[in-house]
This record gives sequence, structure tokens and C-alpha cells, in this order.
Amino acid sequence: MDRRKLILLVGALIVAIATALAARSMFTGASAPTASAAQEVPVGPKVLVANKALPVGTIITADAIGFQAWPKGLVKDAYFLQGSADMSDLLGTVVRFAITAGEPVTKGALVAPGDRGFLAAALGPGMRAVTVPVSENTGVAGFVFPGDRVDLVLTQTISGTEGQPLNTAETVLRNLRVLATDRTTAPAKTEDGKTAVPGFSNVTLEVTPRIAEKVAVAQTMGTLSLSLRSIADNQSELEEAIASGDIELPADATPDEEEKILKTALSRPQDSRSTYVTGGDVSRFQRRSMPPQTNTNQQSQPAMVMPNMATAANSTSAPARNGPVVRVSRGNDTVAVPVGK
Repeated sequence: MDRRKLILLVGALIVAIATALAARSMFTGASAPTASAAQEVPVGPKVLVANKALPVGTIITADAIGFQAWPKGLVKDAYFLQGSADMSDLLGTVVRFAITAGEPVTKGALVAPGDRGFLAAALGPGMRAVTVPVSENTGVAGFVFPGDRVDLVLTQTISGTEGQPLNTAETVLRNLRVLATDRTTAPAKTEDGKTAVPGFSNVTLEVTPRIAEKVAVAQTMGTLSLSLRSIADNQSELEEAIASGDIELPADATPDEEEKILKTALSRPQDSRSTYVTGGDVSRFQRRSMPPQTNTNQQSQPAMVMPNMATAANSTSAPARNGPVVRVSRGNDTVAVPVGK
């Protein structure tokens, strides 16, 4: 290779290297991020807001409200500010005006126990408040708090002749909301902040006008006991009611309308489909049915016909007796045998 070709080759190599370095520098400069000054967001005070939708009559619990940062220019005097308001003092208050989720809670939207109109604000539209006396045994040992839902069980003893009473227990009312225990609507706290379980002698329940009448009559018949309901019970019963057709959802209803209908159904007290047990369901030495009663001043009760051991085609009628009887036929003779004799 002569000297001229070597010089040209070296020159081309130098030009290629210079071009590569220039291209690299150009692309590196284009991809380098440009530093920009971050805009400083003004930090406002924390105000009390609703963690979920709070309709009218909702009893405030710890999970219903919480503090959240709020723009400083939008803070109003009616808001509860962190540091100046104690959230524990608001537990047990009742929502007077509906509050949407994320909306600040104003001082006028809550009514505290002892304030005028407190109990009326806690009641839903068309509902009534009734008070039921309870003891430690009939009140779930005090583990019932405002906002819980309970069933009402009536225990009574029906007297009969010859010392044969009938002991019964019947769930007469279901899904009743507890408004207050004695005069308290918020669980008491101990010194370490835990929920105390105080005793109480009265429970105020939210019921319909007709159920209020039933509660008044039930108190004169026997002993009323509370049966605490699980949170999951309402959902399962709601699904059963929808499947059976007891609750109908309009075909053209919007999701919000459907949710409103379902919430109303979940909170509705029920006085149907009652269940019961008698002494015979608990012990073999107790009765399962109403014992016979004798009253000479009244007309004899009709005999309760039970399946006969043998029935003749031309059986004769047996004389009427008080209380349920079993008619036993042997040939042409029919004998009425009182039950329990």
C-alpha cells in the first residue's frame, strides 16, 4: 500500500470517529431531563369528613368519620378542625342532615344526646321509639350498643289444669335497631380507651307504629329478652326476600335507586315469620301443646279430633268433653279418651 492511500484511510477513520462522537453528544443532550421547579402545594388544616354516606338518623361511630387535609382557602368556621375538636366527643351523636361521602361534617349537621330533638332526629321517617325493660340476663349481658340490631323474644308460661303448664319462647319481632341503652347513645370508654360493658336496665328500640303496639302488649304477657343479630343476617335474609319476590326491584331502576330500595329493606323491622319452641322441645318431661282448661261458665271447647286407632263404618258419636280428646273405635263402639288422662 502506498503512502497516499494510507493517508486517505487514516483521514476517513478520523472523520468517522468525529461523526460518531458528535451524534452521541446530540442524542444525549436531547434525552437529558430538564430540571423544573416543583410547585409548592399549600398545606391546609385537617377537617372532619364523612368516610361513607351518612343518611339522616345515622348514629355516629368511629368508622363513620375521620380527619382529612383540606385546602386552606375552603375551610369554614362550621367545620371540625383537628386539634380543636375531639372526635370521641362526637361518637353517639346523630346525623340531622344527610352527609355524602368525603363531605366535611358541619357542627349543625349533628345533634348530641340531651339536645332538643335528639331522639326524633335518630328515628327514620314513619318510625317510633319504644323502651323495653331488660336485665343482665335478658339484655345479652350488656353487649348491646346503639346501632346494633336485635330480635325480641317473648317467654311466657300458659297455665292449665292439674298443674300442667305450657312453657313457651317465641321470637315475635326481628331486626329492630337499638337507639339507646338507658339514656346513652355512645359506648362508654375505660381509662385505657377500650370499650366498657356497663349494665343497663332499659333499651330504646326503633319500630313501626304497629310493632310499637305489639311491644306494649308483649310486655304484659311475659318476659322480653333481646337476641343480638349478626351483621351478615340482614344480607342473607335480603337475598331470600328478593328470590321469593317479597322485594321487587323495578326493571328500569337506576343503580342508585336499587341501592336505596335495598337499604330501606335491610333496615325494616319485621313482625312476620315468627319462630317458637315449647317445653317439650327442650325436655321430654315438658308439654308440647296447650294443656286442657276447664271453665264451667263457658261453653265446652270443641274436641280436637286425632287419628283413630280403628274406625268403624257405622261408629256412633261420643259425648262431648272439655279439652282435646282421642276417639277410639272398637267395632260399633266409640269412646272419647281425654289427652293426658
